[in-house]
Amino acid sequence: MWNEQTTYGKNFWDFVVDEPNLKSIFCEAMIADSELITSIVVEDCKAVFKGLKSLVDVGGGTGTMARAIATAFPDIKCIVLICLLWWIIWWGTNNLEFFLEFEAIPPANVVLLKIIDMAIENQTKGKETMETQLCFDLLMATFLNGKEGSVYDWKKLFLAAGFSHYKITPNLGLWSLIEAYP
Repeated sequence: MWNEQTTYGKNFWDFVVDEPNLKSIFCEAMIADSELITSIVVEDCKAVFKGLKSLVDVGGGTGTMARAIATAFPDIKCIVLICLLWWIIWWGTNNLEFFLEFEAIPPANVVLLKIIDMAIENQTKGKETMETQLCFDLLMATFLNGKEGSVYDWKKLFLAAGFSHYKITPNLGLWSLIEAYP
């Protein structure tokens, strides 16, 4: 699904890496997305972080989410694993570290994949929200030959990956906080 080739023999991710303007736009969009949802997650989902001692943010980009968690919860040691140096600006603190390359995920209470996404079919927010989610689904199909995940898709993914259970909390506007448990 994510590796479909375009007319030019490249997939979307190859274009991101090879085209400086697209790379810049994509990175700015990812940073904006993180900044938009970070404050909501830290404020509205505090219970998720209560009692944790360590967190690893896999593919954490600029560390926006981990930095906010480390600031709001100073007892949590946060590690950000990044793989692309070309767009990163970072600084650590007493409870926040960055690692550029990684072979394995360090041990932690929580592995954060920033699974804050849409769960199509979650109609608790009304018709307009459902229509907007479907527009995002169309966008994914058009540009990435993919789709937004339905509640059923998320369930299937987590169970196939070996997680024992999951929780989808639709409290982030169009997005839901998605948790998976070993």
